[in-house]
Amino acid sequence: MALMTGEEYVESMRKMKLNVYMFGEKIENPVDDPILRPSLNSVKATYDLAQMPEYEDLMTVTLEDGRKINRFANIHRSTDDLMKKVKMQRLCGQKTASCFQRCVGMDAFNAEWSTTYEIDKKYGTHYHENFKKYLRMVQDEDLTVDGAMTDPKGDRGLAPHEQPDLDMYLRVVERREDGIVVRGAKAHQTGIINSQEVIVMPTVAMGPDDKDYAVSFAVPTDADGIVMIIGRQSCDTRKLEGSQIDVGNSQFGGVEALVVFDDVFVPNDRIFMDGEYEFAGVLVERFAGYHRQSYGGCKVGVGDVLIGATALAADYNGVPKASHIKDKLIEMTHLNETLYCCGIACSAEGTPTESGNYIIDLLLANVCKQNVTRYPYEIARLAEDIAGGLMVTAPSEKDLKDPVVGGYVDKYLKGVEGVSTENRLRILRLIENITLGTAAVGYRTESLHGAGSPQAQRIMISRQSNMGRKKELAKAIANIKD
Repeated sequence: MALMTGEEYVESMRKMKLNVYMFGEKIENPVDDPILRPSLNSVKATYDLAQMPEYEDLMTVTLEDGRKINRFANIHRSTDDLMKKVKMQRLCGQKTASCFQRCVGMDAFNAEWSTTYEIDKKYGTHYHENFKKYLRMVQDEDLTVDGAMTDPKGDRGLAPHEQPDLDMYLRVVERREDGIVVRGAKAHQTGIINSQEVIVMPTVAMGPDDKDYAVSFAVPTDADGIVMIIGRQSCDTRKLEGSQIDVGNSQFGGVEALVVFDDVFVPNDRIFMDGEYEFAGVLVERFAGYHRQSYGGCKVGVGDVLIGATALAADYNGVPKASHIKDKLIEMTHLNETLYCCGIACSAEGTPTESGNYIIDLLLANVCKQNVTRYPYEIARLAEDIAGGLMVTAPSEKDLKDPVVGGYVDKYLKGVEGVSTENRLRILRLIENITLGTAAVGYRTESLHGAGSPQAQRIMISRQSNMGRKKELAKAIANIKD
């Protein structure tokens, strides 16, 4: 099958029978829901961009067998693949100014590829063949796949098998001849309502007593027993008001859900791990590494839009030449490009796994994500500084267009000559959207907690730092003989 167009993707999602709830009601048509549709548009953009000749090199990959696939379904075979992944993510962030939701699935593919290969090598299982067959289907049908790793965790001081409620980590509750039955939930699932498939992975390293929790598989997102409960976002109901200006980014967005697996059946050929607990931590570490690399692309692309919007706000406020404004814009750019440098560096230093795909440099990937936990917050702070208080105190679009008070709003909130009050408010609302509104889920808090919270990266940095080697270097220079 050829690459899907954006419209074909939308229609494919319209055919799905998803079990979605929001605000206490079942959403019968998520595709056209005004709150949810912008998030679908962000995924649609990844299909639209893949159809454009000018982005073909970044958005698509031609495999050795001649098949042309979307890069979001690619297995990285070189450092060039790893770097193009980051460049593609920056492009998608620039075009949507929001989370485009396909990175988690792509990162899961590459973590599963090498991990299933190594499980098979040790145990003689068939997980790698299962996964290759599954991936071939995803590539040929050009599907969007969600990656589900984060369990609710319950009491985080207890292992999965020690939880008072054993469903706090997703687990196998029944094994049959033809497959397994799983129960549990996955939290913070970005974009699952816009995905045709979901790959489930364990969320922590596990011991022998946690074998039932060491499970990985793939199922359609409309499989029996899957329930999706949409999470709230700041300013989300503005999308119901009929205003384009007030939502800041009226076309694109992201969405997250708590996803319940209520006794979901998984056939044998879609199982990629079942009880091999010592590989749970391996899969988690590799997925986290790939996903921490991803943040050096996607957050940078959104940062590009935020920096541009902030520069426009300075123009519209009449202060583009002020030295402190120029210096703050330079600092925003410096921080943003530093994130990109880390994403490219961990890619360029990637190495092949035994299975044949390439993995990033784990130390540099964790340094990348550690920076992402900080720099977007400073970029956002500087954006708010330059934009000014009107970003959060401006009247609504309805007030601007009201026959009674609209004239006052237009007169008194105007900035420089030649720029309409409406355009000034549009750019301020875009900044608000990225720093405080619906897009802040992806740009701020996800930057902190996505792909593991800050301490998780610090632990990995410690593990990967090779401190013994550094001590030996110092001893050699100091001429210390043990």
